[in-house]
Amino acid sequence: MNGKRVQKKTEWTAEDRERRRKVREQFKDKPTIDQLVASGELSGNTVPMGLYLELQQLLNDLKKARASKQLSLADLAERTGMDKAVLSKLENGQHGIPTLPSLARYAQAVGLQLAFSLTPGGKQDQSCGK
Repeated sequence: MNGKRVQKKTEWTAEDRERRRKVREQFKDKPTIDQLVASGELSGNTVPMGLYLELQQLLNDLKKARASKQLSLADLAERTGMDKAVLSKLENGQHGIPTLPSLARYAQAVGLQLAFSLTPGGKQDQSCGK
């Protein structure tokens, strides 16, 4: 092996090229989230990136708590009544945004309690519609 990277040439069909052209045209002016929602291209259920990252940190903390209790996913599935595959996807960030009851059941299963708090924020979050 010589260490050189070889880029495989992608063969695009006429339909692929047209679809890509339309997407580039649509996003050339860099529409805002509000504009994408209004046009129907995006649902109104978007989550701000900061909140999404906090949620991922919470899931990571829950996974660490499970590991510290030496619980397998099968053990956790039994304790929560949730499917083992769903729990795995939840822990690995592949399940989208989990529901509060799911998070609370997971936390309880590892001996924790889900709690909420409010902290002063920076600028007003425009995606909340206020």
